[in-house]
Amino acid sequence: MHIKVIATIGPSSSSKEILKEMVLRGVSIFRLNFSHNTPKGFIPIIETLREIELELGLPITIMGDLSGPKIRIGEVKNSPLYLGKGYKAILGLESFRERYEDREVPFLGVKIKEAIQGLKVGMKAILSDGIPIFRVEEVLVPDKVYLLEVESGGNVSSNKGINFPGKHISLPALTDTDKKNLHEAMEIGIDAFALSFVQNKKDIIDIKNEIQKHNKFVPVIAKLERANGVENLDEILEVADGIMVARGDLGLECPLPSLPIIQKRIINACNRQHKPAIVATQMLLSMVHNPLPTRAETTDVANAIMDGADCLMLSDETAVGNFPIEVINIIKEIAQNTENYIFEQQKEPLKPTHEIDPGSYLAYSACLLANYANAKGIACHSTSGKTARLISSCRPKQKIYGLTPHMEVIKYLNFMKGVVPILSDAKIPNHLDRVENFVQHSDLFKPGDKIIITSGQPTPGQLEKHTNQIKIYFK
Repeated sequence: MHIKVIATIGPSSSSKEILKEMVLRGVSIFRLNFSHNTPKGFIPIIETLREIELELGLPITIMGDLSGPKIRIGEVKNSPLYLGKGYKAILGLESFRERYEDREVPFLGVKIKEAIQGLKVGMKAILSDGIPIFRVEEVLVPDKVYLLEVESGGNVSSNKGINFPGKHISLPALTDTDKKNLHEAMEIGIDAFALSFVQNKKDIIDIKNEIQKHNKFVPVIAKLERANGVENLDEILEVADGIMVARGDLGLECPLPSLPIIQKRIINACNRQHKPAIVATQMLLSMVHNPLPTRAETTDVANAIMDGADCLMLSDETAVGNFPIEVINIIKEIAQNTENYIFEQQKEPLKPTHEIDPGSYLAYSACLLANYANAKGIACHSTSGKTARLISSCRPKQKIYGLTPHMEVIKYLNFMKGVVPILSDAKIPNHLDRVENFVQHSDLFKPGDKIIITSGQPTPGQLEKHTNQIKIYFK
């Protein structure tokens, strides 16, 4: 399996036995949702994962998912309550609750004033599960209170998220709570962060400035959940270390029929920029309660892989579902079948597009050589992880063994399709020697196997080591 699997940890998957079984079946990244607990509250889980990491000798990446400025309604009187089509509700700032709550229609209060500023008659408001759908019928107090009419009925519960499709909400993605959680998480050893509701390049720069205070590299995954985040994708990709297609809120922000194409465009952009692309939300949602997925879900997973995703993320399926191990087995089987089909159709590795970077063509050349030499694998030394990313973006059928002496880069490599992270022996000064030493002593390769090696060898006048060599190694 080349695709990477991210599993969200929750009540169904918090035991050591379940977590270990997940790793053995292919999970390399675990998500901790900071909307449900503080970083310190996850310390027992983190300690368990580190124990499993040592026992199995496999690098595990722990990703903290920062909540961002999620807009929620407050307490709803007599919640949960059903509102049918044509029913009314009042949406307003919490400061207006006392004035409007005792009326005949329910009051939906929000705390973030920017969320409802500028709403106009005809604009939509949608609760986070997609129902009910409201329409603004009247502006009662400009920028502060509105009368809503239900267009599509459903249950209303307290503390639900609410979205306003088409409305630009000027709020930074990194909240004060996120900053507190970030620094706490850095202290206890989180390996990566997912930043919610990213809208522009500045959001990523802000979180990276906070991380820099710890003098450590920790990759940042930008979650695209708002329409303007999709519009600013190119600038976000310049600074983010990966992108998550967060289809839950994105599916409320954008028309649902457009979501499949938005997903494809985001993945294509990530592939061009050699950045990991993660597809998330409702991958195999029916398996929360059922041991088998629907046919539509299996097709959705396969299509995400064929689109070029690097990772697939499971949320409720592993956090609160009844079949956390079975869902990993299913996604693994789908991936294996889909990848076999891709390699049948794809006779050669993917060629770089619009590239002027020689490193991209060197990576492509290594993949071509591996393809026609029928090599067992591709091994590269990659101090920063860039070479492994470039090779991964060519989508070779061989596994890519990315060697690096830096543990934080090892954890980043877990996000890249087809890459097996390997901690290299820093006592060996020469990069090529490090890779050859790994190949020669690894049980992954048998005598007679051919392995394509890339490495950086210093040349006269070269101040830094860059990948500049390809070699066929016969074990």
